[in-house]
Amino acid sequence: MSIIREKFIDGYDRNDIDIFTLSNINGIKVKITNLGGIIISIFTPDKNGNYGDVVLGYDKLKDYLEDDLYLGAIVGRHANRIENACFEINGVEYHVEKNDGNNHIHGGIKGFNSVIWNADIVTEDNQECLKLTYVSNDGEENYPGNLKVSVVYSLTDDNALRIDYHAVSDKDTVINLTNHSYFNLSGHDAGDISKHNIKIYADKFTPINEECITTGEIVEVFDTPMNFTSMKPIGAEINANDPQIINGEGYDHNFVLNESGANLKMAAEVSDPASGRFMEVYTTKPGIQLYTGNHIEGNYEGKGNVQYTKRSGFCLETQYFPNSLKHKHFPSPVFKAGEEYIHSTVYKFLVL
Repeated sequence: MSIIREKFIDGYDRNDIDIFTLSNINGIKVKITNLGGIIISIFTPDKNGNYGDVVLGYDKLKDYLEDDLYLGAIVGRHANRIENACFEINGVEYHVEKNDGNNHIHGGIKGFNSVIWNADIVTEDNQECLKLTYVSNDGEENYPGNLKVSVVYSLTDDNALRIDYHAVSDKDTVINLTNHSYFNLSGHDAGDISKHNIKIYADKFTPINEECITTGEIVEVFDTPMNFTSMKPIGAEINANDPQIINGEGYDHNFVLNESGANLKMAAEVSDPASGRFMEVYTTKPGIQLYTGNHIEGNYEGKGNVQYTKRSGFCLETQYFPNSLKHKHFPSPVFKAGEEYIHSTVYKFLVL
């Protein structure tokens, strides 16, 4: 694998923002910027050998600076939602930004998606990797502790984009990081993803209320629209008259993975009959959020002047369960001072 570094030039004088192009021997290319650790593009071949970009994004830096969809970004300190935008650690109550109605989402007004990360090209296991680092100061977005974070991106010759997360704080704090890429295996400009087939390795999910806040229940997916235990189209039941579908306006749900632990395990598979592209998702996290782009509405002009619309892409966000700070039986995102947060996620691209 090789990495090329270049300035993100589009009329903005921002010398601290670069684009890194990761390439492998098969011609796959991944572009990442140190603004928010955003994955700008992923070029993979289809069944005819034609390369296409399979993630939503922008051509212009200003659009990323103003983005409220979190396209391709690292999100944290706490990915997903926190009910009433408050939580308690060691008897101390912390109030964070209400940036999703009455709730907190994806780290607040200035989450990790909108900060400039330090970037270095490093060699690990005899291959070049992109290593991003950031220090989130004690009190940033009102989270406790000085948190040192690193995220390493690597692209293997078997077409796997690996993301390795590491963080440690000098105070007990909350850590729950993920990547928020919107995928469309037909191409970022192909429109609706409802005909993509998906399988999620989860027999259970965490139901949500009308505010998309998890209720604390853990429910079996069987006999519900949440059943993706075998391949089926994303759109098969996306408009079902079901309370969960109504609450999420489609899919915006966390699935409880059947396997847990420190080792990578298969979390999901997605296939696109039109292009023949196939994606596998592996993670060490206990949950994965399927989001079907239900709120891509309004003026979102993407790459190549493409107008992104509702359900133009889907997200598979590996994570601790949403609102887990309120539900003590959920896996905890609270880490003690000095305790290492170590997680990995892999997106692997194949052709049927």
